[in-house]
This record gives sequence, structure tokens and C-alpha cells, in this order.
Amino acid sequence: MLTGLSAAAGTLLLPATSRAQNKLISTPRQTAGPFYPVEWSGDIDADLVVVKGEAAEAIGQITHVSGRVLDVSSQPISAAVVEIWQCDANGHYRHPRDSGGSARDPGFQGRGRVITDASGRYSFRTIRPVAYAGRAPHIHFKVVLPDSRALITQMYVFGEAQNTSDVVLSSIRDQRQRDSVIVRLAPASGLEASALAGTFDIVIA
Repeated sequence: MLTGLSAAAGTLLLPATSRAQNKLISTPRQTAGPFYPVEWSGDIDADLVVVKGEAAEAIGQITHVSGRVLDVSSQPISAAVVEIWQCDANGHYRHPRDSGGSARDPGFQGRGRVITDASGRYSFRTIRPVAYAGRAPHIHFKVVLPDSRALITQMYVFGEAQNTSDVVLSSIRDQRQRDSVIVRLAPASGLEASALAGTFDIVIA
């Protein structure tokens, strides 16, 4: 039988152990790649499908990507800046170093920026990412916290054959971390006809 002191100590230890076991898996850091946007002027809102001044919407399947920015204890991080950038449906980035400038889709914004709300939530309307030479479909993310810490990572699409050969994704050695950046995209007709939607929570240690 535990003494009063031992019982009290055990009671104090259990919640701490439980909290440690319930810590979230931190989102792995990944390369920004060569095409991080060089300019953030003009249209940089959360809707990458519509570009102000362009008549046509972006080519590609509309996809809603949303989630929360959290710490490893599941606490939301508000006022974090979330940036995304990705290639268009033709496989070209909105970047001067991308040689496919003439083939770039002018109706695709290419990059977007939002600030997380009080619950740590963010949301973007974009297109389903596509593959290009050597890379599985992916979306780049950069999160800058209010204290100026930053995380760059990438989101991948569940079920893509290129996932197994993508060297950037394969460089994540921890299987749990690798799984955490692979997102299922499901039909989301409730949001928009023929659209997809996926949830990508970003956990910062």
C-alpha cells in the first residue's frame, strides 16, 4: 500500500506522463527549393485560383487546403503568418528562374499568404498540386510565428505514385513525421462543385 506521500507523488507524476505521451509529432523541416517567391506585391491573398486583372481562373482542379498551426502540446498558435507557393497545372512556378515563363498559367496566383486566427486556423483555395520532373505533387509552406521563429515544410498528396521516389519526401527518416505531411484530398462538393479538400495541421516544436 502506498503511503500518503507516495500516493501524492504518484498522482503528480501521472498527469505529466500522460502529457508527454500526448505530445503531437512535430512537422518536419524541408527545403524551400529554388523557387521561393521573389516578390509578394500585388495579389497575394488566400485564393490562388483567381488573379486580380486576369479574366480566366487557374487551370486545374480547385482544392481547399486548411488546417491549424499548433505547438506540440496541441495549443493553437494565433497571428502566425502562413505562406504557400506551388507550381501551376503546367508544372511552372511564378518565379524568374523557372525557364517555362511563357508556358506559365497567368490565371494562377502561384503564392498566397494568410494569418492564423485565434484558433490557429488558416485556409487557402488553390489547385491540386501536380508532379514535375523528379518531384511528387506538393505545396510549399512557410510559417513565421509571432516570436519570429520560422518553419519551412512541404505538403504531399496521399496515394501519389511519385511519393515513393521523391527524394525530398524520402529524406524524412521518421515515418510518423513523413506520414504527417502526406494529406488525403477528398471530394468537397459541399464547399464547391468538383472541388477537393484536405486538412494539413502544422505542428511546431
